[in-house]
Amino acid sequence: MDVRELAVPGAFEFTPRVFPDDRGLFVCPYQEEDFVKAVGHPLRLAQTNHSKSRRGVIRGLHFADVPPGQGKYVYCPQGALLDVVVDIRVGSPTFGMVDAVRLDPVEFRAVYVSEGIGHAMMALEDDTVISYLCSTPYNPGAEHGLNPLDPELDLPWPAEIEAVLSDKDRAAPGLTEARTIGLLPTYEDCLARYQQLRAGS
Repeated sequence: MDVRELAVPGAFEFTPRVFPDDRGLFVCPYQEEDFVKAVGHPLRLAQTNHSKSRRGVIRGLHFADVPPGQGKYVYCPQGALLDVVVDIRVGSPTFGMVDAVRLDPVEFRAVYVSEGIGHAMMALEDDTVISYLCSTPYNPGAEHGLNPLDPELDLPWPAEIEAVLSDKDRAAPGLTEARTIGLLPTYEDCLARYQQLRAGS
């Protein structure tokens, strides 16, 4: 498996080897040994999520309170999506940095998003399926969002695709507003959480 850290530290792209034959193909989108080498700790699995979206649907930009936060390992078994990560950790040297990876069932790339990093996805085709492994269960009181169309964020959504958002995501604050009201995680809290995970606590 090839591993690459993205421009946002703490976010990684994983590209597994695909084994095609006359029956179809076989692939391992998640491999613990390679994950631990890259991230420094095993992935705690508390919940798996599965969604299907029509072309243009954006889910995000989402994040959770740290601690504990929620790490996500995301891949796309059907269709295609643009997976976007944003450093929203106040005090981070790369605060505001954005990176994006195309996920599809050709390369079977996956993206890991560490706790405290903002995450959003756009379906590039109809019937796009998104599958993700989550380190903590859904906790509505601790989960937040930023508007994925915030001009300050300037996320790299394809201009030719009309964005489709939930009412909740459309009403979410922009980056500056969220920072002003103290909604964003701090880099210090995130680093402390990563250290806890590496220590196995």
